[in-house]
Amino acid sequence: MSELLGTLETMVEQLTASAARQIALGAQGFGRPTTAVPGTRQINGVIERLGLLQIDSVNVFERSHHLPVFARLGSYDRALLDRLVLRPPGPYLEYLAHVACFIPVASWPLFRWRMHDYRVKHSASDSWVAGNAEMLTWLRAELTAKGPLAASEIEHEANKRRGPWWGWSDVKEGLEYLFRWGEVVSAGRDRFERRYGLAEQVLPPEILGTEIAKPDAYRELLARAARAHGVGTAKDFADYYRLRGPLVKTALRELEDAGELVPVAVPEWRFGGRTAPAWRHRDARTPRRIDAAALLSPFDPVVWERERTERMFGFRYRIEIYVPEPKRQYGYYVLPLLIGDEIVGRVDLKSDRQNGVLRVQSAWSEGHAALPHLDRIAALLHETGQWQGLGEVEINERGTLASALKGAL
Repeated sequence: MSELLGTLETMVEQLTASAARQIALGAQGFGRPTTAVPGTRQINGVIERLGLLQIDSVNVFERSHHLPVFARLGSYDRALLDRLVLRPPGPYLEYLAHVACFIPVASWPLFRWRMHDYRVKHSASDSWVAGNAEMLTWLRAELTAKGPLAASEIEHEANKRRGPWWGWSDVKEGLEYLFRWGEVVSAGRDRFERRYGLAEQVLPPEILGTEIAKPDAYRELLARAARAHGVGTAKDFADYYRLRGPLVKTALRELEDAGELVPVAVPEWRFGGRTAPAWRHRDARTPRRIDAAALLSPFDPVVWERERTERMFGFRYRIEIYVPEPKRQYGYYVLPLLIGDEIVGRVDLKSDRQNGVLRVQSAWSEGHAALPHLDRIAALLHETGQWQGLGEVEINERGTLASALKGAL
């Protein structure tokens, strides 16, 4: 039996950790030729490749959905992306895909099972929904009569925030339940506040009429996740769209049987002393070279699954936005530095728009990995400042890379 297992193991495609890393970065759109002035076609290409752009409200440096496109294309006109994702009708809308994300409108039916599961989860007799049925009925009637609205545009005595600045009013909470259930969908944003419309007011009939069974949706979403990852484990692929349960294993087996996923072994990827089962998407290729120079958002798919980031890059990464300042190790809004196919350091950035300065609050090297790349990192920061419309870059002397980087600038 042991001889048979050994024979089967040698039949599986073997990948080094370096090759797996290059395949993953290539699948994510790094190492591809870029145009001098990226336009709408190139931006659409990035979103199509990734399948989603994560949304986050933190704006100390730049909105999160702008950053993966910048990492892959370099300087582009952010207004082009905002017209695509924030101004309806357009090719994208929002849903809880990984978390809150912009996704292609055509992908929305793939999450009907999630909408159904949310409705079941929220229907408990002691839930907010059960105690606020009249509010939900009234919100449906308001949207029917007036069309898409932001929560702030709805006049109601319950439209007052509860608690501190992150608290929601009952109006906002009701709209969010309807949004999770798919009764209401995003209808763009105004000053980054989401507008809500009834699904039939926003979506085309062919999307509204599309029903996809949960097993079929899981299989398609896992196929898309594998294509976006290039190579990965079951956990990697499942996390991309936050899929759980036995349907993941079933769908992966079906995709392998269909030849869409090819079993591989990456000996360095070990869990509990054993090599983790992994797959390569059949369309994934090993690039000849990854020559990236990019800032990775905390919400970039390359780094958002932190265990995968450590396995792929040997880089431990935690976002410290919610950590009290005295306890932060690296800074508030820290972005990993991708040079070539390695993460060589991290920088904490702030766009000081009032004074026209890109502030590098701190800069850190992973060991000595960043030091041979000082000129490239300096050039990247200059490009970043220009992309932000800022006149200069200023470096605070905090972090193991700060002094050397200041000299390079």
